[in-house]
Amino acid sequence: MKNMIVAGVVLGCMTAAAPALAKEWPEEKPVQVVVPFPPGGSTDTIGRLVAEQLQKRLNQSFVVNNRAGATGTIGATYVQRSAPDGYTLMLSSLGTYVIAPHLYKSVTYDALTDFDYISIPVQAPNVLVAAPAKTASTVADVVAELKANPGKISFANSGYGASDHLSAEVFLQQTGTEGMHVAYKGGAPAINDLMGSQVDYSFQNVNAVLPHILSGKLKAIAVTGAERSSVLPDTPTLAEEGVANSVIYSWQGLSAPKGLPADIKKKIADAVIEGFKDPEVSGKLEKLGFVVEPSTPEQMTEFQKAEFHRWKDLIESRGITIE
Repeated sequence: MKNMIVAGVVLGCMTAAAPALAKEWPEEKPVQVVVPFPPGGSTDTIGRLVAEQLQKRLNQSFVVNNRAGATGTIGATYVQRSAPDGYTLMLSSLGTYVIAPHLYKSVTYDALTDFDYISIPVQAPNVLVAAPAKTASTVADVVAELKANPGKISFANSGYGASDHLSAEVFLQQTGTEGMHVAYKGGAPAINDLMGSQVDYSFQNVNAVLPHILSGKLKAIAVTGAERSSVLPDTPTLAEEGVANSVIYSWQGLSAPKGLPADIKKKIADAVIEGFKDPEVSGKLEKLGFVVEPSTPEQMTEFQKAEFHRWKDLIESRGITIE
């Protein structure tokens, strides 16, 4: 009896001293998905869709946290300094990952080494659109106008360093022409002024201007994709029109602070891929002009690296500076 009492006391002490079983991610608390841009834009829209799909498939709350400023670098710095525990993720555009690091001296993160890349759920080509007052209807028409008026034909963009700005830079470089960049604080005011013929042309995300093209308020000249857009089947690609090295996609990618455990990374990536391959989700996005081919972590890592060096080379060769 005495031995049984002692054993019971020891067992009780061991039970009391044992730590509580650790909860499996993401059971402990809600996950924040940082979107380093204001609400309402394409990146915010995709960020909210990513959060929705993760929440649906992982049975935990995923909350979008908009931390805007400095072309996404403020939010990216916040994420880079966060714990790599799976409770802070970032959904951002290519500007944050592969363009801003070459333009802003104030960027403190290394986009090649400070993040674990998880998936690029969607991409979208840009489309060269003309203001209603323009008579040009082909790339040849635009090039002829640029050569006749060097440095005087305007290209609206959503901000220096954005994909629409750099798409125009690629176009001017590859056609040997000069244009005038007009930067706005976001895509909406740039598109509004373009529809009002206050600027001449712009390279905008297909999804952002598709309604205006279909309604006749803007004229589509060419798309920057590797092939024609399914929502603009009659609009040629720049490559078809003889513009070399002009395949450009705007894209949004999901990442985490460097050091994310491999099992958590896989769980997140699998959920994103499954979510965006859902016909109901992909079908709605494709009707807006998005290309829905969600990537694996390995694919995104390699793609980010290639894009990083591509835009670095363009920015340096064109002498593009902001600071």
